[in-house]
Amino acid sequence: MKRTPDIISAARGQWKEIQPELDTSSMEVVGRVLRAGAVLRQRLDTILGDEGLNRAEFDLLSALRRSGEPVTPGRLNSLMVASGAATTKRVKQLAERGLLERIRDRHDRRSARVRITDHGAELIDRAFARNLEAERELLAGMNTKQREAVAGGLAELLRSLEGSPAPAPPAPSQLE
Repeated sequence: MKRTPDIISAARGQWKEIQPELDTSSMEVVGRVLRAGAVLRQRLDTILGDEGLNRAEFDLLSALRRSGEPVTPGRLNSLMVASGAATTKRVKQLAERGLLERIRDRHDRRSARVRITDHGAELIDRAFARNLEAERELLAGMNTKQREAVAGGLAELLRSLEGSPAPAPPAPSQLE
């Protein structure tokens, strides 16, 4: 049984007709990773929306829940890989909803820590369990061997992307 080409294969075929000299092989990985990410996010964000959360709020509450203790806003930024301004805004909004609280540091009154509330922990525990169930359902079309192969390949991709530093700018003598 011949499979219908996916959107990435179709796009590559179209580019081959328009500009056959271009090597579009990177789309095999990059295009599919981006497309899969968009589809997964769209479907999983529906689950979070049902719980009254968006992805950024889910990630922040998950980071706090996993940490097991109050954390500084700076530490929260590193757990979230978010900007300080974005984290500050989310902390304020989630605190207003009673899902987390800011507590003053006993040793340094200028500093505060962020802690998830019982209400926030209940919400994130429920949302996280529902998210995992939805993930399992989304991957149900793949067998264990296929999932392991994709997971291993993606782990290698991330190591490659995150582990390699950006190329150094050319030395001044190379610019002349």
